[in-house]
Amino acid sequence: MRILKRIDSYTLANFIRLFSATFFICLFVFLMQFLWKYVDDMVGKGLGISVLAEFFMYAAVSLVPLALPMSIMLASLMSYGNMGEQLELLAMKSAGISLFRIMRPLIIVISMVCVGAFFFSNYVLPKSQIKMYTLLISMKQKSPELEIPTGEFYKGISGYTLYVGGKDLKGQLLKNVIVYDFSNGFSNASVMLADSGRLVMSSDKHFLTFSLYSGESFENLQQQQTMTPETKVPYRREIFSKKQIIIDFDASFTRFNESLLKNEQISKNVIELDHTIDSINKEIKKIIKQRTVVNNQNQYLNRMNHIPFHQATAKNFRFEKYNTDTLFMSLSQDEKKTAVSNALSEVERSKGEMTFTNMDIKEKQMNLRRHSIEWHRKFALSFACLIFFFIGVPLGAIIRKGGFGMPVVISVLMFIFYYIIDNAGTKMAREGFWPAWRGMWLSSAILLPIGIFLTYKAVGDSVIMNPDAYLQLIKTGRKRLAGYLLQGKRYVNKLLRKTSKNK
Repeated sequence: MRILKRIDSYTLANFIRLFSATFFICLFVFLMQFLWKYVDDMVGKGLGISVLAEFFMYAAVSLVPLALPMSIMLASLMSYGNMGEQLELLAMKSAGISLFRIMRPLIIVISMVCVGAFFFSNYVLPKSQIKMYTLLISMKQKSPELEIPTGEFYKGISGYTLYVGGKDLKGQLLKNVIVYDFSNGFSNASVMLADSGRLVMSSDKHFLTFSLYSGESFENLQQQQTMTPETKVPYRREIFSKKQIIIDFDASFTRFNESLLKNEQISKNVIELDHTIDSINKEIKKIIKQRTVVNNQNQYLNRMNHIPFHQATAKNFRFEKYNTDTLFMSLSQDEKKTAVSNALSEVERSKGEMTFTNMDIKEKQMNLRRHSIEWHRKFALSFACLIFFFIGVPLGAIIRKGGFGMPVVISVLMFIFYYIIDNAGTKMAREGFWPAWRGMWLSSAILLPIGIFLTYKAVGDSVIMNPDAYLQLIKTGRKRLAGYLLQGKRYVNKLLRKTSKNK
């Protein structure tokens, strides 16, 4: 019993040590991949270190559920690969300890990690994602930092195009400045040329003051729409020694309102997602019920109150069949035109209502699919941790290779396989081709049998990763195939001899 406790402590300590390292490595890799996707929205905006650090922190927290499965598989593969390479697993099995008994403490730990991952995705992840996307939207909306190049046209200021021929050594005084002012539209554009200029940001970072020295400006005084080839276009020319332009330019960092993201699926836990899914389903059913063909016909008949009618009681009411063609032909020519015109108008109105209704239903169905996908994702990512554990442990016990060589290669390939399948299933569910549960659990359904198969082979000390075994299997198959071909050839020759004798 004491030996088993020592083995449990040893395997746990070995796994936790490797898991701590691989988790932060995987998280760093995913964080770099995520930041590379949005690097264009952050570069050149003059963002402060505190804003970037806050964004990195929330992004890292949001990527924890994605980094957990890969780090668990990599750590378990390295841990059991090291024990297999150093013949520790062989010694334990020789002592009568099965692989399942060796795995038991880690199974308990990984099960707790799966439960913790679910609660993390359910309570922590929504808040971190709201913060992260709030900062991301704010960074996208922030005006770029002013870095006016020399010898090029600069269009970073809305409504203006600047050209600077050169700068002084300190970069504060601009030389040979050309300013194209399109703030009042292209038809009312003005051009300013100056020997030098200075661009200064206001203290509140909401305005730019552009001071121009020793220059002149040109401006059309007639709208472009009224111009003809024969018309002489009046314009105004102004020569100045100093001219100041106040430009509206908000360079401050304004945070996006978080409350606008409260209704998004990323900001809700499982209970809130359930309530939203039920509400959307009820709204869709209500719209379909209100827009049925029978209801539309009743509305149409109720609105056409100008048609003469006779109110009958149940005793003298009887149903009669009428030939619509005969009724239509009995009308006068003007009445026919009116009837056809009214019918066409009603068809167009009904068509417009149906188009609007279909668009409304499609939008709600898309929102429903997004919420359903998010609901299943919270469970699927947590369950993936357990699946990757049962893939990593048997693979480590089979290949018996530790370190960062073979385990990293196998883990990356397996995770890429999982990631491709998961993205394909998510896309199929998002587009409505599959139900949300099928798309989100597709990767787990494919990898679970692989984990069971590998665990079964590892428990039986299989050599499925031994290349010599596969070479021997190929040789045996080739020998059997050659034997079958030889028997077939003999049989064909025998038939040919019998046929020649009969002739």
